[in-house]
Amino acid sequence: MIPAERAWGLWLSRQIIAGIMGTFGPSLAGTHVEHLDTRLPDGRRVKGEWVYGPRTPTSDAPRSSPTVGAIYYVHGSGYAVCSPKTHRRFTSWLSSLTGLPVFSIDYRLAPRHRFPTAADDVRAGWDWLVDTRGVSPKQIVVAGDSAGGHLAVDMMLQPELGANHPAALALFSPLYDITFALCIARERMRRDPAIRAADAARLVSMYHAGVDPTHQRLKLNVAGGPPLPPTLIQAGGAEMLQDDARQLAADILTAGGRCELQIWPHQVHVFQALPRVTPEATQAMAYVARFIAHALQDARAMTQEVH
Repeated sequence: MIPAERAWGLWLSRQIIAGIMGTFGPSLAGTHVEHLDTRLPDGRRVKGEWVYGPRTPTSDAPRSSPTVGAIYYVHGSGYAVCSPKTHRRFTSWLSSLTGLPVFSIDYRLAPRHRFPTAADDVRAGWDWLVDTRGVSPKQIVVAGDSAGGHLAVDMMLQPELGANHPAALALFSPLYDITFALCIARERMRRDPAIRAADAARLVSMYHAGVDPTHQRLKLNVAGGPPLPPTLIQAGGAEMLQDDARQLAADILTAGGRCELQIWPHQVHVFQALPRVTPEATQAMAYVARFIAHALQDARAMTQEVH
């Protein structure tokens, strides 16, 4: 076991995950990246990168304006590892499959930056994309994996977003239960081949240390909240977070939202990012691309009906 709560353990964990993502992820050939580091009028800092996958028009081309659609990506990390760079192969692939630019937010990580820093940074990125860059919320699909899924859902529940929800959510193995009780229960039936629930819980706890896990920004009340945008959730049948995916999907439906849940048999955590390991990644991502295309098409149609 690598003690991620120690400095050397956290550094090693970051190196290992970056190596796995780089070795088994899709090709980066033909990808164009634009880095962003700016501030909102109220002083909040926004860091991230625009990713244009192969065959996706770059910002140099007039027709590439994100006002016609964009993906806002919130990477996973356990709140303490990973970055837009580690996920660049994945976001590039997502961009290439959809033909849309992907804005990947570079939120600050624990243990140096604790709750609610990451959530605040994700919200700042959204505000920049909509208010400063001028992208219509209805032309944005928010996507995220693991802890990024938790951050994305937290943002959807913030009352300030109101009717300005994105066109859809696409979540890969989202973390939902911050206490990992669902994961521990799943682990008793079948162990996750990649990580133990206790180790994952320790990693995540570096973010919310000293905060009551029942805090409304940690224990997300999806079932009692407003309906979420149309949502696609994909999780692996071999991972401990599959019950988080099931519970989140059930709560979205309870709140009156639409959600499609896919549990891919025998697949590991965020298998979609590892096409060189599993051929199912390509099938899953093709489905995600179709879901995003249909969601944006539906959102455009509804906007036209209103006007």
